[in-house]
Amino acid sequence: MVEENVKISFNPLVWIRKLYDWVLHWAETPYGVPALFMLSFAEASFFPIPPDVLLIALAVAIPKKSFKIAMYCTIASVLGAMLGYTIGMFFFDTVGNRIIEFYGIHEQFDYVAQKYNENAFAAITIAGFTPIPFKVFTIAAGVFDINLFVLLFASILSRGARFFLLAALIYRFGPTIKVFIDKYFNLLAVAFMLLLGLGMAVVKYVI
Repeated sequence: MVEENVKISFNPLVWIRKLYDWVLHWAETPYGVPALFMLSFAEASFFPIPPDVLLIALAVAIPKKSFKIAMYCTIASVLGAMLGYTIGMFFFDTVGNRIIEFYGIHEQFDYVAQKYNENAFAAITIAGFTPIPFKVFTIAAGVFDINLFVLLFASILSRGARFFLLAALIYRFGPTIKVFIDKYFNLLAVAFMLLLGLGMAVVKYVI
């Protein structure tokens, strides 16, 4: 009986649901936006969890501020991209290499360089808008000495498009979206994990 209870307690969907509820709690406190800012900043350079969940929670809680919240999220993510760039340029051997190994794509890192040689702007833009781990590309931009202005412009465009699209949907369908999320939470959680896994697979086997 004890073993069964332990297994149930580590159900990933239950854990994600608790995390979602915890995030909603932050949306009702004065610390929700600062937490989103820090998460967005960290996710663009080293942290594995994307900021979209907290952005959605905050925007659902206060739909009228959806675009302002998306703006904070975008600014923090672009600043985080600059940190990733700095890690790649100056601290790759000590820090960046460990981040790449964490995602298990060290052998594919040279392919990212090839994509940068073909079209750095397109590579960063695609990574910033999709579930592909963005920090891999921000770190790589520093390693391969990509023009900083290319990184900044592509990051602003892709991250802004991603976060403001979410904000626009919530602004338009705010309460409805919350009802939809609550009703189909398990399916959405599974879909999100699959998309995240797909993004990592794209980096590892395609890019």
